[in-house]
Amino acid sequence: MAQLARRPFPEAEYQDRLRETQHRMEERGLDVLLVTDPANMYYLSGYDAYSFYVPQILIVTPDQQQPVWVGREQDLTCAVETTWLDRENIVLYSDDYVDSELHPMQLVADMVTDWGEASKTIGVEMDAYYLSARAYHELRNALPDATLEDTTKLVNEVRMVKSDREVEYHRQAARISERAMEVGIETIEPGVRECDAAAAVHEALYAGTEETGGEYPAIPPLMPSGEGTGSPHLTWTADEYERGEPVILELAGVVNRYHSPLTRTIFLGEPPEEARRASNVIVNGLDAALEAVEPGVTCEEVEMAWREEIAGTMVEKESRIGYSTGIGYPPSWVEKTASIRPGDETVLQPNMVFHMIPGVWFDDYGIEISESFLVTEDGAEVLADIPRELIVKE
Repeated sequence: MAQLARRPFPEAEYQDRLRETQHRMEERGLDVLLVTDPANMYYLSGYDAYSFYVPQILIVTPDQQQPVWVGREQDLTCAVETTWLDRENIVLYSDDYVDSELHPMQLVADMVTDWGEASKTIGVEMDAYYLSARAYHELRNALPDATLEDTTKLVNEVRMVKSDREVEYHRQAARISERAMEVGIETIEPGVRECDAAAAVHEALYAGTEETGGEYPAIPPLMPSGEGTGSPHLTWTADEYERGEPVILELAGVVNRYHSPLTRTIFLGEPPEEARRASNVIVNGLDAALEAVEPGVTCEEVEMAWREEIAGTMVEKESRIGYSTGIGYPPSWVEKTASIRPGDETVLQPNMVFHMIPGVWFDDYGIEISESFLVTEDGAEVLADIPRELIVKE
């Protein structure tokens, strides 16, 4: 099996994905689906290039044998190299449409009109990061008789249950996560600049393992230190680490765009007793939640196992403790479907993948210890093998 590859899946797998997407379109009465989320575009077509900073649209209809990719003219070879699409299903716009008064969504509207779908029901990923307000405005103006429906989660939900090949990429990504975490733990020391530790972690993420190389993650390593650990999404500075302070390291190995996030908290010296107690509670809660994972239970039932384990302790958490993950492009590796939190009645199925991250942030420090896991017939398969504990470096 190819590891890092321009076309990491056989055509038959793309065809299966397309058929399932078309089936869900028909269930919702959709005549056209416009995909702008790069992860969904990759899932259905294979398109994989760092070109999503300009408009790209994948058009799906219920009866077509292949979707149609619409993108920038200079990205033709990217589409030819990475997708399973025939050349006639790759439609290009000239550079006149880049950063100008013209907009590629006008071309998409013309295509939809030519197909006789101008007054039909069209699905649009309203909450996709790369659907701009202007793109929606141009589409709405060009197709005034169309009914536009929000289909943000339609393809995302198809993606939730992974194929065996996708699961293998997750496992390979976890090996990279392990290696990068080991490098980070080894490198982070008093007197070392945060940026130098970040450089070492990045090198490990990209170099990968002997089995496979790595790729750029959708989220850069998050590496706050000291009081900064009380904020969940800080990266790094040029300051030197100091003895006695905590450091959080959250990262993800990536193989063929499949992410395996992993987080640990490091103390550079003896941690306060409060931090030890809090970390023990978090680990016990994480263990309980992982133990609750099995096919047929819901996300909220998994969260309840965590909540019951930490009840009456110093640890409180109102936000979700996890989410489904898989394919990722900047700015996020989150799949934007199921969350491990109260009220989410998503039923777990084999080959779903989640990142469980019950981070807790206090006034002057925070603790994050996380695991990516696969739902199997026998329960949760934790993907990485790093001690599930507060890492103390004396």
